[in-house]
Amino acid sequence: MDDKDYLCVLKGIQEIPFNVGKNLLIDFLQGETENESIKKNKLFYLKNFGSLSYTNDELSELIESLARNKLIKYTALSKNKYWKVIQITPEGYDELINPKFFKKKVSYSFTPRKTKITKKDKDLFKSFDFFLEKYNDDQKKAITTSSKNTLCIAGAGSGKTTVLTKRIEFLVRYRSVPENKILAITFTRKARTEMQMRLEKNNIKNVNVETFNSFCEKILREHEGEIYARQMRVMSYRDKIAAVRFGLSKLGLDINRAISIYFTKTQERYKTKEQLFITFINDCFTILDYLKSKNKELWDFSNEADNIYKQSAKLIYNLCKGIDSYMQENGLRDYTDQILDALNFLKQNPTKVPFFEHILIDEYQDVNSLQIELIDILKKNNMFCVGDPRQSIFGWRGSDIKYILDFEEKKSDTETITLTKNYRSTKYIVDLINKSIKKLRMPDLKSEIAGEKDVKLLNFDSDVVEYEFVIQRILNTDMNRKEIFVLARTNKQLKELSDQLKIRKIPHIIKSEDMNRTKEAEEGEITLATIHAIKGLEAKMVFVIGATMQNFPCKASERPVTEIVKVDEYDKEEEERRLFYVALSRAKESLYISYTGSSHTYFITEDMIATIEKQDNNKKTETIYDKLREWRKKESETLFIPAFKIMHDSTLNELADKRPVSNEELKTISGIGPAKISRYGKELLRIVNE
Repeated sequence: MDDKDYLCVLKGIQEIPFNVGKNLLIDFLQGETENESIKKNKLFYLKNFGSLSYTNDELSELIESLARNKLIKYTALSKNKYWKVIQITPEGYDELINPKFFKKKVSYSFTPRKTKITKKDKDLFKSFDFFLEKYNDDQKKAITTSSKNTLCIAGAGSGKTTVLTKRIEFLVRYRSVPENKILAITFTRKARTEMQMRLEKNNIKNVNVETFNSFCEKILREHEGEIYARQMRVMSYRDKIAAVRFGLSKLGLDINRAISIYFTKTQERYKTKEQLFITFINDCFTILDYLKSKNKELWDFSNEADNIYKQSAKLIYNLCKGIDSYMQENGLRDYTDQILDALNFLKQNPTKVPFFEHILIDEYQDVNSLQIELIDILKKNNMFCVGDPRQSIFGWRGSDIKYILDFEEKKSDTETITLTKNYRSTKYIVDLINKSIKKLRMPDLKSEIAGEKDVKLLNFDSDVVEYEFVIQRILNTDMNRKEIFVLARTNKQLKELSDQLKIRKIPHIIKSEDMNRTKEAEEGEITLATIHAIKGLEAKMVFVIGATMQNFPCKASERPVTEIVKVDEYDKEEEERRLFYVALSRAKESLYISYTGSSHTYFITEDMIATIEKQDNNKKTETIYDKLREWRKKESETLFIPAFKIMHDSTLNELADKRPVSNEELKTISGIGPAKISRYGKELLRIVNE
């Protein structure tokens, strides 16, 4: 599908002289002359009639993508609320005048590069074989490269953390870079701790390993007297709770009343009180952080909300004013303040900007504009960035995939290194995840693990039956339950499954993006999680439940008020597809994708289905071939003649592939004549068809 095909859809809607439904629009775009409405209204004379030669599913996906990105909308007719027509939004009309939506797509702006390994590189690898022998050539290049700016595209399971820490060790030990002149930036405290532990095992203790926020906080503490007129400190979670309670008291509300205003009844049903409270707090601070990061003043965004959300939007607007006031009065700064204040100080005091010989940045696909501004202002000789566009799933939180896509274009003396060997998943899982992300035109990953084939796409009559399958599969495996993940797109699914697990007394924990603190899994517990919360982790057995059109891409919005404030700066459709990829790529050995109803998500492509079915057929063929070989071995021992004189391997292979069902079909197999049919035919047919 061409990147600008969506314009044909918009033009088609624009030129059809009446309100059009989705099915008629698809027929119009396909040039379906037999459609009665098309014939009656002579739509075949219009310019965009028959402009797109794609299947119903492909065009349906394209139309849904435009709806998700607010270029079109569905409107129910007053006479029949169940019949929805498609209308172009003001954003859609702007798009017709100034097309830019296609530029948001990863496939539009990224050209994958193969790693260039020269003779000089190979000589270096050989010289450092004692240090590099365990790694593949792409990893060796990433560890040793001397390019000023390096982008390392590290696919799922390709060993990016190992490469980062090994590169730091190489710089310190063999390039004589002082430890304190290296800055490594990660995104989470957990990743920071992991990297520090790995380096300390190799007796490297003075490298600056930081998160963006911990790095900025150190600058603020060092220069606090120059930056602030009074003492300031970072908000704790307890401070956030106090700020929200203060804001609510100003409005004459308690937390229970606020929650009932803000959340729908469905959301209240499928989240615990603690989860609702945490989500409520997080949404308030998300809005404040977003406005700060964009240098925007807080305004009454409830005026822009649909009627259904006006009350909750007004509540959050007034509450945000109270929170801001509380922070000012109590000398508090949040995470966004940390970066903003540090950045402003460094801009105004260029002599105080720290210098590093090397800066290394992890998860580069997740950086936002403020973080990029900070990176750009730091003095450095070399920059090494690791990331994977396929796993960019935090656009809704302000991350911008364009920084990893535009890396080569924006920086001189750049080298791209691509890690494609997957050391996590079996080849069957890797084959599938490659297909799931094919539209992004990224290089395929290659599995280094053969393993057994255990990949299934399963359809169930209802959620209850789907959950029962998950439960029975867990109960019937002897796998350590800490090696089992159940992944869902929404908290609703997790809550329903959790209720069933509790009835069966199956210990489990729930990880959610909203939960700031999740207790560590105890022995014998499985994890249930939303996909956002599980990124970066892996398990032997993974269930991806609810793989329907409703959940992938997710139709429901759990944060309608935050979406009013935020300007859409990313392609939600592609981000949802990448989220599905992240879910599938968590699995090491077993992957079960399940859905209910008549249709699965269109993220599961025909290619993916064919891959699963081919794997099933291959598995069956291998099993039949093994049985035929066992039969031949017994015949050989009984008759005291060599096995090949009974039947050649090529004949056994053909039998396993073709699976004849009669003596007539046996005659078509090379190497089998009338005598062998007479002697072995009945037994052969039994083996290949049982």
